[in-house]
Amino acid sequence: MLAPFHAGALERLRKNFAVTYENWMETKKLLSPAEFVKRIQEQNIEVLIIEADFVKREVFEKISKLQFLGICRADTNHVDIEAATEAGVIVVNTPARNDVAVAELAIGLMLSVLRGIPSAHNMVSSRSWTDPTAAYFSLRGFEITGKTIGIVGLGAIGKQVAKRLKAFDCTILAYDPFVDEETMRSFGARSAQLDELMNQSDIITIHLPVNPDTLGIINADRVAMMKHSAYLINTASTFVVDNEAIIKALQEKRIAGAGFDVYETWPVQPDSPLLDLDNVVLTPHIGGATYETIERYSNMVVDDAESFLKGERPKHIKNPQVLEKHG
Repeated sequence: MLAPFHAGALERLRKNFAVTYENWMETKKLLSPAEFVKRIQEQNIEVLIIEADFVKREVFEKISKLQFLGICRADTNHVDIEAATEAGVIVVNTPARNDVAVAELAIGLMLSVLRGIPSAHNMVSSRSWTDPTAAYFSLRGFEITGKTIGIVGLGAIGKQVAKRLKAFDCTILAYDPFVDEETMRSFGARSAQLDELMNQSDIITIHLPVNPDTLGIINADRVAMMKHSAYLINTASTFVVDNEAIIKALQEKRIAGAGFDVYETWPVQPDSPLLDLDNVVLTPHIGGATYETIERYSNMVVDDAESFLKGERPKHIKNPQVLEKHG
């Protein structure tokens, strides 16, 4: 067990397995392929649970004990699923583990940029609030209510954002070629082409996965379509946006502002032009960083581990063909 794990879920796991718990965020260490092979073989490890560790083909080719691998993330790019299948190892992941957390941060960034909440906090905490009425003028902001919000990507997180925005009595546009209009309507959204969404939205919030079709999809031409009064929120990936174009638009005040939780580098480089902007709110990639996210994925993995132990099909199995090898 190498992932941060919820105490209650860990207790559930210990009822069925002898557990060695080494949270990588506490040990500050990710295992090398050689270390994985050595430990799995020497300790007769049949069930392995990870979050950030890379488990590549060379590991699966050299182990014979492992039967079940749980990944405490939706993304599985750091695990060679094909090699795991060839080795007869069941792989499960935890889709939508942080959908609520990221959606709530996106809403928080919207409120922060529209109302200037970080600047308001700094005014008070720095003891600069000396005129009782000055902030009514210098920090006068905008409401979400009545605005048009464009959601780019109506997957698990985008849907959670839409659900929460319905309470703000705003118009919701959504771009997602894989979601039908009936589903969009059920979340209070109207289907829109991406260019239409970029042109009409007061706030654009990005919730796309990174793949060849989405890389740079918010390009310079689409950034230029945005209203001068519009805001961009990105809690998904910096690689779906033309960063040079969006930074230039922010510098030249061709859009009103932005809120970012994702960047080209983590941490942000000290010479990044983002750090000199006065119309952005920046958070340090904390979209999924909630205690509830850990509890959610912990119980998802334990549920699937228990199903595996009973000889049942795990709910979130990534390679169901391996079940044939387990009989």
